Amino acid sequence: MNTSRRFVILVMVLAVGLLLGASLVSAQEGTVIRIASQSPLSGPQSVLGTGIRNGVELAIDQLSGPLNDLGYTVEFVPFDDQATPDVGVANAQNIVNDAAILAVVGHLNSGVALPSSEVYNDNDLVMVSPANTNVNITDRGYPTVNRICGRDDAQGAAGAQFAASIEGVESVYILHDTTAYGLGVAEFFQAEAEAQGLVVLGFEGTEEAANFEGIIQPILALDPDLIYFGAIYSQSGIFINQARTAGYAGFFVGPDGFDSSEYSELAGDAGVGTYYTTVAAPVTIYPDAADFAAAYEERYGEPPQPFGAQAYDSTGIVLQAIASLIEANGTLPTRAEVAEAVRATTEYAGITGTYTFDDNGDPEIGQYYILEVGSADPAEWNNNSLLSSQEIPSPLAAMEMMGS
Repeated sequence: MNTSRRFVILVMVLAVGLLLGASLVSAQEGTVIRIASQSPLSGPQSVLGTGIRNGVELAIDQLSGPLNDLGYTVEFVPFDDQATPDVGVANAQNIVNDAAILAVVGHLNSGVALPSSEVYNDNDLVMVSPANTNVNITDRGYPTVNRICGRDDAQGAAGAQFAASIEGVESVYILHDTTAYGLGVAEFFQAEAEAQGLVVLGFEGTEEAANFEGIIQPILALDPDLIYFGAIYSQSGIFINQARTAGYAGFFVGPDGFDSSEYSELAGDAGVGTYYTTVAAPVTIYPDAADFAAAYEERYGEPPQPFGAQAYDSTGIVLQAIASLIEANGTLPTRAEVAEAVRATTEYAGITGTYTFDDNGDPEIGQYYILEVGSADPAEWNNNSLLSSQEIPSPLAAMEMMGS
């Protein structure tokens, strides 16, 4: 055999090998399903963001059995949105460009979720949020956007009703962090506070994160009975510490942005006795979450943060939808099919509740809680006192109830 012929045969063998290799890779990729998460994994809000990430990872590990039995491998792809809209959108572009990603669980911040979900929706990629409470998350009516948590119209109102029930509270001063989340929930608080007969002495937005003296002194001069701060713990915890040090002796109430063990660390003793509403009660409140809490602590070396259990349930909903489609059709579903199946979720029995989505992607029944901070020790956060809880239907569910 001459050298020229050997060369031709060698090229043909290599070509066949490359084709076979590409075919095997393609077949392997066809059995891989990726689930992404987006939450802040760095920066001052990373405590909650990491808890969301961990909840998704744990759910994939524990709940992927039906998909594994069908011959599929489920991979987890976490993204750090840094609690920043531009970063979230850039991540969203990378996420939708990976054809194997069939769902996103996230975000923590509504201000990040709103623009990022525009990208998901344009690419038929379903999102299930464990934490985003701004009303516009679902009120846009996108078929890809869902959440298992409650809404700020109900949460803000619940906070104001609680504030009005505190003996001696007749006036309030309202702060917010200028974000879609903080401003939105503060506006709903204000509307209900006025409806309850409370005097609103001020409504102010601030991006300050370290030195609040210029804000605190004018508030002290007005002497409100209560201060409401629509913000995240990384800001509100510091503010409350400084306000107490400056001599403010009234009440503090905030939304679920307060709901993190790091709030206790930042607020210190000044945080003890403050109140917050939340759409995610401490994991100890949920009787079906005990095994999750134990597994979480064993794996990550600390108790779950708020929204970690909700991230677990959000992931479970996605995995169940994908598995049901494969069982029915025998093939890997499209993103649009997954979005449709997720939206059709009915009576999903999670560890934090039972979930049915309405036509906008809200849970038909939202859960809302009011708690009191009981300790400056972050390790005691999940033991905060539950003062009250209520279930409130989503706006669409309430309309249907009235119609029937």
